[in-house]
Amino acid sequence: MRTFAIRVCAVAVLTCAVTEDPVQAQSGAPVTAASFVTADRCIACHSNIHARSGEDVSIGYAWRASMMANSARDPYWFAAVRREVIDHPLARAAIEDKCATCHMPMARYIAAQEGGSGEVFANMFTGAGDDESGLTALARDGVSCTVCHQITEHAFGEEESFTGGFEIAASNGSDGGWQVFGPHDVDAGRVALMRSASTAQPAQAGHLARSELCATCHTLYTHALDENGREVGELAEQVPYLEWRHSGFRETTSCQDCHMPELTEPTPISSVLGEPRPQFSQHVFRGGNAFMLGVLNKYRAELGVTAPPQELAAVIRRTREYLGSEAASIELAGVRRVGSELSFDVTLASTTGHKLPTAYPSRRVWLHVVVADSAGGIVFESGRPLDNGAIEGNDNDIDAARYEPHYDVIERPDQVQIYEPILADANGAVTTGLLRAVRYVKDNRILPQGFDKNSAGADIAVAGGALGDPDFLAGGDHVKFRLQLEPAAAERAASVRVTLYYQSVGFRWAENLREYRALETDRFVRFYEESIRDTAVTLARAGAEIP
Repeated sequence: MRTFAIRVCAVAVLTCAVTEDPVQAQSGAPVTAASFVTADRCIACHSNIHARSGEDVSIGYAWRASMMANSARDPYWFAAVRREVIDHPLARAAIEDKCATCHMPMARYIAAQEGGSGEVFANMFTGAGDDESGLTALARDGVSCTVCHQITEHAFGEEESFTGGFEIAASNGSDGGWQVFGPHDVDAGRVALMRSASTAQPAQAGHLARSELCATCHTLYTHALDENGREVGELAEQVPYLEWRHSGFRETTSCQDCHMPELTEPTPISSVLGEPRPQFSQHVFRGGNAFMLGVLNKYRAELGVTAPPQELAAVIRRTREYLGSEAASIELAGVRRVGSELSFDVTLASTTGHKLPTAYPSRRVWLHVVVADSAGGIVFESGRPLDNGAIEGNDNDIDAARYEPHYDVIERPDQVQIYEPILADANGAVTTGLLRAVRYVKDNRILPQGFDKNSAGADIAVAGGALGDPDFLAGGDHVKFRLQLEPAAAERAASVRVTLYYQSVGFRWAENLREYRALETDRFVRFYEESIRDTAVTLARAGAEIP
């Protein structure tokens, strides 16, 4: 069994208690509460920054409208944690502790050092009169500046660092300063300025630009539990770093290259005595969760969101544009009609450095295919998105116990090509419960370039029919459509249109929360129902006329 630990306090994944003696941090001195500050202390100097083009590239403003800043306000995360606690009440403390490790890292780190454990629901925003001091303020600041910038490179890329096993740098000596890392050398005057503003001691270090930094939280293993709280299996819940490491992107592109793109010209990193620096990494943390960003903005008062609405709106727009231009492409070819048979081929190409979609298993990508007549009437359709967030014809959306298989050839409207992970419990039953799941019965998420599915390890393996599909290879997939139409329909068929859609929270992953009657689950189901039109994002389109 794997046991991952945050260095300050060893905690087995969701299964054991906190140790009594905290492990000392790197220098031998314990990490203290003074080692963390909320981001407002950093934003004061690291904002009001503009590129030569005039674009606002403020580090603090970009961060506060990201999912990183809102990791402790994410209503879907709260609902998912509540579901696990209801399913496994005997493991509540361990579940909250582990989930707080990466969503409320500062508060959890300090609690662990003091012999306690992380708390999730105690730190949830519930109203304007909430206490915003001490550990609560640190918890709600999410993945904040002084978390990432204090992580050392200890055990980078190794199992010890995964599942929140990052190590925080220790106090910088007897003067009480604490060390923060950055990519640039800082002169004595600017060191003194930063010490006076935040008590932090900046130090140059290159490891913040490595993918292994991101891997500490974005490589996550969960352990399945039975009704008595006993461990019955392990699941690689999300492993985009391991997928990237098995791809061709490992030699050319880091996580930061895509998710924190660099400016091409030197740019100051501070508005106070800042000087132009090369390789300025934008702190936009570009991702694919436009839907959740929209929920955060729409229900900002209820969730205690602090980023201004216009900033979140801009991030949502840029996220959708990025997904629609940089994630994937599709090509429609070989359109041919012979009698009542219509055939064509759809080729998908992924441009991401990991599986598409990746990370949390609620995500899915699918093909919506429409054959229409000259007047726009539908002759054939597969994969139509429905008004409730489901996909027409998808077995899993219809019945939680079933799922849509992977297809090499599609012949009927009820066959839908969905690229997704499907989890199963120890008895082989399909589940969306992370602490019930022990394996993937389907994983046909589109592979990145350079990914060899035949040599992939178990944690990143292709599962189900895609493993034997000769057209499902590194960088994409090839799907053949062979349709037998009614003679009259075949005569009318005039065009084929294909759309590649993406959802960050698929219908079943939201619907399965409905039975858990609690504040957090009821709240998210309500948000989902009121925001359904925003769940699907278009990744790519293609079309052709029928000869």
